[in-house]
This record gives sequence, structure tokens and C-alpha cells, in this order.
Amino acid sequence: MSRILIVEDDNEINSLLCEYLSKCGYETQTAKNGFDAIRMIRDDGNISLVLLDLMLPFQSGDVVIGKVREFSDVPIIVVSAKSTVQTKIDIIKLGADDYITKPFDLDEIIVRIEAVLRRCTASKQTQPDTLTFGNIVLDRSKKSVTVDGNELTLTSKEYTILELMMQNPDKLFSKANIFESVWGEPYFNDDNSVKVHMSNLRSKIKKYSPDNDYIETVWGMGYKLKLNLS
Repeated sequence: MSRILIVEDDNEINSLLCEYLSKCGYETQTAKNGFDAIRMIRDDGNISLVLLDLMLPFQSGDVVIGKVREFSDVPIIVVSAKSTVQTKIDIIKLGADDYITKPFDLDEIIVRIEAVLRRCTASKQTQPDTLTFGNIVLDRSKKSVTVDGNELTLTSKEYTILELMMQNPDKLFSKANIFESVWGEPYFNDDNSVKVHMSNLRSKIKKYSPDNDYIETVWGMGYKLKLNLS
């Protein structure tokens, strides 16, 4: 049974969603502020999807999305009274999977939930749990990376950069490619974030594999995995 976390501080809306989703065969949990939502998503590995309001106490919904995306890819559908196109675009770029405007129709909620769950399930089924390149092993289910059997301590951005490159081992990535894929924001030429994260990632890999430069810089173009390892 899929478990839905409803993050909504309006008691009437919260109860309405819980009752309706339960009748439709879903297990429900509730949180009424951003802090509790982040904690519950982090501590409970069985949440299938999150319905998230934006106007929340303590931590707003957009902050919740940003923090959750640092450690989880759980599907998130925003349910909010904010109806501007720009708000919807910004929230989707931040990491939400869908956006529903209040007032909403309960049947639409169910249809959107089912669609997002189908899409996410299909995506997980087509992607292997483990990616391997040389002596690097990236385990998606554990969100872990090892080099020659030694586990690396990576930030969420470093992990996502490496995952992106290992998914596409033959591809040359520009800084803009990496930044827009990992940060989900437009890239500006003076932004140094990719260079710093790439340098840190290389150093951590190099610690356990000093004879191999796994990530190659193609000057003026970007980065790629080095296919001819020693």
C-alpha cells in the first residue's frame, strides 16, 4: 500500500485529504509544519509521495523541497493557492514533480497522484540500482559511493554530479549542463560552483585511486569520464 505524507497546516483541508485518500486505498500520514515534514521524510523510508502546501509554519514549502532534495528523490506534488505561472515554474525547477492549484477537485488529486507514482515507478524500474565505472561503484538504493571498496563521504551535489556522469559515461558535460542538471537553476558564466564541487569530488576519488584520473577536463568545453584508465 502506498503511503502519502500530507503536509498541510489547515486542519480542515488536512482531514479532508486524509479521509479521501484513505477511502481510495492509500495509507496517510500528516505534518503541519515544514520542520516536521523534513524530519518525517528523512526518518521514514516508506513514504511513497508527499502532498505539500507552500505556506507552512517554520519552514515554507519551497524550503522543504530544497532540503528534501538534498537527501531524497521521493515524489512531491505541491498543492497551493499560489496560481501564477512563474511560481509553478520555479517550484518545478526546485524539484517538485507536479503542481495543483487550490481550490482543487479531489478526483484530480487522485489522478495526479496515480500519474506521478506510475512515472516514478517506471523510472526506477528502467534504471539499475548500481552504476559501475572502473573501480567506482555507485549504489543508488543506499546513496553510497565506493572506490576500490572504500566508501566516500560526498555532499549531495558531489553525489549527484558523479551519478549524472556515470549514467552517461561517453558524454562530455559543459559547466552549464552540470549546473542546470544538478542545481536546477539557470547557469551564469561567472558561477564557480561546478569547478569547486568537481575539484572536491576528484580529490575524494583520488585519495583511494591515486593512479587514475577518473574525471577528465576538456579545456574550454567541460568534463567527461576518462575512458582509458591505467
